[in-house]
Amino acid sequence: MSVLFGFSAIMLFYVFMGYPLVLAAWARFRLNPPCAGDYEPGISVLIIAYNEQATIRNKILNLLALDYPKNKLQIVIASDASTDGTERIVSEYSEHGIQLHRRRTQSGKPSSLNAIIPQLAGDLVVLMDARQSVAPNCLRALARNFRDASVGAVSGELHLAPAPAGPTGNNGMASGVGFYWRYEKFIRRLESGIDSSVGVSGALYAIRKDLFLTIKPDTLLDDLLIPMNVVRQGYRVVFEPEAAATDSAPVNARSEFGRKVRTIAGNFQLLSRETWLLNPAVNRIWLQTVSHKLLRLTAPVFLLTLLISNAFLLEHLLFRATFLLQMIFYSAALIGMISASRRTSSRALAIPYAFCVLNWATVIGFFRFLIGQQQIVWKR
Repeated sequence: MSVLFGFSAIMLFYVFMGYPLVLAAWARFRLNPPCAGDYEPGISVLIIAYNEQATIRNKILNLLALDYPKNKLQIVIASDASTDGTERIVSEYSEHGIQLHRRRTQSGKPSSLNAIIPQLAGDLVVLMDARQSVAPNCLRALARNFRDASVGAVSGELHLAPAPAGPTGNNGMASGVGFYWRYEKFIRRLESGIDSSVGVSGALYAIRKDLFLTIKPDTLLDDLLIPMNVVRQGYRVVFEPEAAATDSAPVNARSEFGRKVRTIAGNFQLLSRETWLLNPAVNRIWLQTVSHKLLRLTAPVFLLTLLISNAFLLEHLLFRATFLLQMIFYSAALIGMISASRRTSSRALAIPYAFCVLNWATVIGFFRFLIGQQQIVWKR
């Protein structure tokens, strides 16, 4: 039991703290920023939308305000067989250069990407979601990295706007997720500086069109598979903090839990299919992939073995102390859940609460992957 406890503790330390420390030390000796500079290639912006009537007009107005030469910019919004007013709203802006691509049947984002990207006019394809707003300079910020011929994809930075607090909202979950997202961006920035980040922000990223490889129609996590295919072809995936997209932070655990379950199921699917990712002879960022993606998926197992093994070692003072610390942590998470259900703000409890929610999402995501329950098409 002491061996199991020690191994579990070491693995959890490496997953959440050791790997970032390794990256920070590595970056001090091998910092390799791209040779960026002014660069204005043709760009095609592509958004795959399904029933986005509530958000699509604001998104179009946001796109029309982009600071990029109009003669080098194509904006395409593809409706994945929307049944609300999405297509009508997009059609209203055809005179402003917004192109509508209609899909007759809902087939999901991967099929839409496969069908549309090869038809686009730009040398670069910028993929966005319909919900988030982007900074006016985001295209220039993304494009300048492609002046470096070794760069094949560039991720923007997603910012989470503060959630409301008080009786009408709860910023506890939002604070915890915000902390997690800052931690995640810190890792991606270090990975990018060394070689390539593992994945991109689906809200805003760009790829060279000729590096896009067709993906399977049932792919759950296209914003991880597409950039990793770029890495496999010998190019870099870099992180650009000045290309900003802004989204609202989750105000409750349910919305974040559902999003995270889908993401985790996609991670399991990808690692089981794309076995080359786990082959150091093929994947040059093998260490980053294993540390950032694979080992993080094992965290719930090691959290459980840490707690169980610790319970068998209580005759020792040190292990009584570690068990007490675990009980305090999980009690804080439970109190955080209760306070969130009562819509009371609790920033001090946000991190343990969000940590437990995200790790439970890993468990549910794994089982959804096993039984194939996670849907490809988007349902509200």
